[in-house]
Amino acid sequence: MFDSLSDKLHGIFKKLRGESRLSESNIAEAMRDIRFALLEADVNAAIADEFINAVKESCLGQEVLKSVTPGQQIVRIVHDQLVELLGGGAGELNLSRRPAVIMLVGLHGSGKTTTAGKLALNLRQNGKKVLLVAGDVYRPAAIDQLEALGEQIKVPVHVERTSVNVAAIACDAVAEAKRDNFDCVIIDTAGRLQIDETMIQELIRIRQAVNPDEILLVADAALGQEAVSVAENFHKALELTGFILTKLDGDARGGAALSIRKVTGVPVKFAGYGEKLDALEVFHPDRMAGRILGMGDVVSLVEKAAAEIDEDEARKLQEKLKKNKFDYNDFLSQLKQISRLGGMEGILRFLPGGKQISNALSGVNKGQFARMEAMVYSMTKEERANPDLIDFSRRKRIARGCGLPTEAVSSFVKQFEMMRKMMRPGGMLGRMAATGTMPEFSPGGGLIGAPAVLSKKAQEHKKKLAKMAKKERAKQRKRKR
Repeated sequence: MFDSLSDKLHGIFKKLRGESRLSESNIAEAMRDIRFALLEADVNAAIADEFINAVKESCLGQEVLKSVTPGQQIVRIVHDQLVELLGGGAGELNLSRRPAVIMLVGLHGSGKTTTAGKLALNLRQNGKKVLLVAGDVYRPAAIDQLEALGEQIKVPVHVERTSVNVAAIACDAVAEAKRDNFDCVIIDTAGRLQIDETMIQELIRIRQAVNPDEILLVADAALGQEAVSVAENFHKALELTGFILTKLDGDARGGAALSIRKVTGVPVKFAGYGEKLDALEVFHPDRMAGRILGMGDVVSLVEKAAAEIDEDEARKLQEKLKKNKFDYNDFLSQLKQISRLGGMEGILRFLPGGKQISNALSGVNKGQFARMEAMVYSMTKEERANPDLIDFSRRKRIARGCGLPTEAVSSFVKQFEMMRKMMRPGGMLGRMAATGTMPEFSPGGGLIGAPAVLSKKAQEHKKKLAKMAKKERAKQRKRKR
C-alpha cells in the first residue's frame, strides 16, 4: 500500500546523500518534496503540514547540523516523527475482564465478518478461549459466513436466527461465555453503506447492554480520507477504543493509516494484509514506519517465521547444510515454508530495501514456484535424495513427467547446483549467514528464475556450468550415433 510513498521518500533521501552538511536550503527542498509525497499518499493536509514542521524543527537542531551523514540523519528524524504520527507504541487489547467483550463496528464492505474470524483466530492462537457472536441479523449470508469461519478456525459461534434484537443476542452470548468460562467474546455487528441514525442507535443499545471492553472500528484503508471521516463519526457516537485497518495489502495510497490516529486520538491496534485468516497483525507504529522508509521489519518476519517454521525441521536442514547434503527434498521443504510465509513478496516486504529487491525478483512468482514443485515431484525418490544422479536422459524423463520442456528442467537443475555451491560455508549464501549482509540485486539473469545479477565469481561459475552442460549434451549426441 505504501509503495508509491516509499519510492518517493527513497528518492528524496538519495538526493541528500550527496550533501556534506544539512543547511536550511537543502532541508527546505527536502521538506517540500516530503510534503508533496505525503499529500499524494492522501494524508490530511493539516497533518502533513504539522508533520513537516516537526521534522524541520528537529533537522535544524545543532546536533544534526554537525552530522557528516545528513541523509541518514533526516531518515532517522522522519522515522521518529512517523512513529509518533502512527501512534507511538503498539495499542494492546484490554482483556483484563473475563470474559472480555470486543465489539466490531464499521461500514458495509469493510470486512467486519472476516476480521471477526481473523481476530478470533489470533486470540485463540494466543491461548484464549473465544466465542464469536453473529450480530449482523440483516445481511442474509452474514450468519452463515461467520459459522463457516468459526468451523474453519475451531471457534464456536453464538447464533439466534429467529431474533432481530441484537442487544439481546449480545447479552445472551455474554451470559453463555460467563457460564462456559470463555476468555473473550467478539461481537460482529451489521454494517451500512453509510452512517445513519438507525445504525448508530442500534450500536449504542448494544454498547449499553454489554458494556464492551473494546469497541473497534474495522476501516477499509483503501478509502483514504473518507475512512478518516467515517472514523470521526463513529468515535463521536461510540467512543471507539481502537481501529483495525483492512486491505493494507492493496495498491491504494494509504493516507488513512497515516492520518487516522492523529485525527481521532485513537490507536490502530491491528492491520489486515489479505484474505487469509492468519493475515492479521498487531499494528506496531515503529515497524510500519520502518517499512515505509525501506528499513524493513525483520522483527515481524522473525515472529512470523517462528510461528510457521518447524524448529526440528530447521535444525535438521542446518545440519545437512553443514555437511553439504542439501537435496531436492530439502528444496521442496523450503518452497513450502516460503509459501507459508506469504511467498517471496510476503517475505520481501519485511526486509530492508525489500521493495527494490522485490522489483529485481519480479520473475519469482507463484507460477514459477508451481513449475519447480512439478519438476521435483516428477523425480524419483532416489533422484530427489541424490541430485548428482540426474543426467541428461533423466532430465528428459522428468520433463515428460511434469509437461515442461527439457531445457526448463536442465536450467532448473543447473540453478539448483549453483545454489548448492552457494550454500556451502564458503559460498555466497554461506557468507551472508556469517556476515548478516544481503547481496544487491539488479535485472539480468540469476538464481532459480530470479533476475538477479550475481557476484563475478558466481557468474564465472555459471559459465563453467554452462560449458559442462554443453559438453554433456555433445557426449549424449555421440552415444546416440
